[in-house]
Amino acid sequence: MNKDSDLFFTKKQIDGIMARYPTPFHIYDEDGIRKNARKLNAAFGWADFRNHFAVKACPNPNIVRILVEEGNGLDCSSLPELLIAEALGVSGDKIMFTSNDTPALEFKKAVELGAIINLDDITHIPFLEEHAGIPDVICFRYNPGKLRKTLDGNVIGKPEDAKYGLTREQLFEGYKIMRDKGVKRFGLHTMIASNELDYRAFIETASMLFDLVLEISKKLKIRFEFVNLGGGIGIPYRPEQTPADLDKMSAGIRHEFEEKLNGKGMDHIKLFMENGRMMTGPFGYLITRAIHEKHTFKEYIGVDASMANLMRPGMYGAYHHITVLGKENLPKDHKYDVVGSLCENNDKFAIDRMLPKIDIGDVLAIHNAGAHGHAMGFNYNGKLRSAELLIKQNGEAELIRRAETAHDYFATLNYPGSPFKDFVKGNDQNSRL
Repeated sequence: MNKDSDLFFTKKQIDGIMARYPTPFHIYDEDGIRKNARKLNAAFGWADFRNHFAVKACPNPNIVRILVEEGNGLDCSSLPELLIAEALGVSGDKIMFTSNDTPALEFKKAVELGAIINLDDITHIPFLEEHAGIPDVICFRYNPGKLRKTLDGNVIGKPEDAKYGLTREQLFEGYKIMRDKGVKRFGLHTMIASNELDYRAFIETASMLFDLVLEISKKLKIRFEFVNLGGGIGIPYRPEQTPADLDKMSAGIRHEFEEKLNGKGMDHIKLFMENGRMMTGPFGYLITRAIHEKHTFKEYIGVDASMANLMRPGMYGAYHHITVLGKENLPKDHKYDVVGSLCENNDKFAIDRMLPKIDIGDVLAIHNAGAHGHAMGFNYNGKLRSAELLIKQNGEAELIRRAETAHDYFATLNYPGSPFKDFVKGNDQNSRL
């Protein structure tokens, strides 16, 4: 959702919600998420396909449940994400456990749930074996290094500079080791792109992985069950951008699959992806209110949200479209920096952004905050994390995570012997104070 006209709610709806839940808050569109999930599944209807939703993008169990109901597996990378999967009844090969520098406890839990273990490094083999045992199915994450280039601005960076994955030589060695340890079920994975809108990049990735599967299978006499193309399908954050063409992407991948694998004993191979951003990103907004204006060397609008609610603009210089609710059709003839209240100069949602004249009390909707938004929140400056709401398919707004309170913030001071265990008294969970 990258245009003022793309909103799935009205100002009247938001005004009603704000009467119950103070700004800032994140709000999501159930209907949009469901339809989008079905669109991806339909694009790959020719294959034995499953997207494993990257839980890290939006780890609210209420949102994750929607995607599970739409046929998604889960891509987990931590113990809490595995616990979300367990709570939703997801187990076995519907979980891809892809992590790096992984603690033993997390490997143990992943193995307990029967998850597909996707190893990030060859040295993790003895670590996994010692702490959790060798599972029935194993996957390795491949890093092609200089064999593949990525676009400028890719969050992962150049493959050869990324901390993720095994080299080509390590990949062959890793599969041989696991084969010799008795593993008979294998998968191959890579994750190169992040927020990529050019569908051709994913066709190129598929072609590369299909070639590798053929070569490894032939050399090591092992059988692959699946290829995970990774995630990274982008969303159009800017109004002039268009979504990645899923149909062209799928058609190109299908051509590579049939050209390289069909008739070679590989027709059974399943295709996985692990998209997170494209599944929820366009269907979430950060709603915030203008509370201050400042006129110095620039024109500033201060809002009640901050970088603690949406880190991407401050961290990456990322663009997020902003709509001033009720002023969608007014001329954008004022240049503003839209800022939060953190003691950091990069706490800005927009820099030199042309917007309608903003008055104190105006409500701003910050677009494409449904992935890597609330999930990346933090408590610096003592900021309390905001609520999350869901617009259900019947149009009703439902609270799916309450806002943090000061009691939550100080709760970890309540430990045996703490002189501050009663630092904040009371238990009013509705108060932000």
